[in-house]
Amino acid sequence: MGKTLAAWIMVAGAVAAPAMGPRETVESTVGRVVTLLQDGDTVKTESTARQASDRRTEIRRLARELFDFEEVTRRTLSRHWAARSADERAEFVALFTDLLERSYVTRVEAYAGENIAYFGEAVDASYATVRSKIVTDRRSEIALDYRLHLRDGRWRVYDLQIDGVSFVSTYRSQFDRIIQAESYAALLERMRKKSVEATLAERGGKKL
Repeated sequence: MGKTLAAWIMVAGAVAAPAMGPRETVESTVGRVVTLLQDGDTVKTESTARQASDRRTEIRRLARELFDFEEVTRRTLSRHWAARSADERAEFVALFTDLLERSYVTRVEAYAGENIAYFGEAVDASYATVRSKIVTDRRSEIALDYRLHLRDGRWRVYDLQIDGVSFVSTYRSQFDRIIQAESYAALLERMRKKSVEATLAERGGKKL
């Protein structure tokens, strides 16, 4: 009985183990994003607005694979998260995810063509940090640290530190300031407005 139980635990552990480690998860996804951008540069003269849009859509899909946007949102709203209903949380996660995806696409496009170096990973149980840096053409360096946790058997990013500045902390301060000075409803309305404006901008200002 003891041997059977031990064997079952070993099998269960093997099944639950993530397919990729934190560093491999980050490198793999970021590598696919870089390839998309490089392919876009290769066919730049033939590229159409539709192709550019498709490329951005694929980058956003990859961002959803890499980032745990629900966890990012929870950590960003911090103490204000508990007071939200399930519907309120769902809407805010959707709006914030849209904002973060657009921000991620803009940032990776800005870094297109730069060299990315990785410096290993530090794992502490179900949390990990993957350190990397971007070396620009001007030889300046940008430190990029990914904070990950295990969720549903996969490593997912819940925060990103750029030159030591936390993505989550930056937005948390901004959101808390708006909620304190105005209200949560005011913050939500700002998020809705940003989403509509960004969508219209992507469509060249054309309304539906």
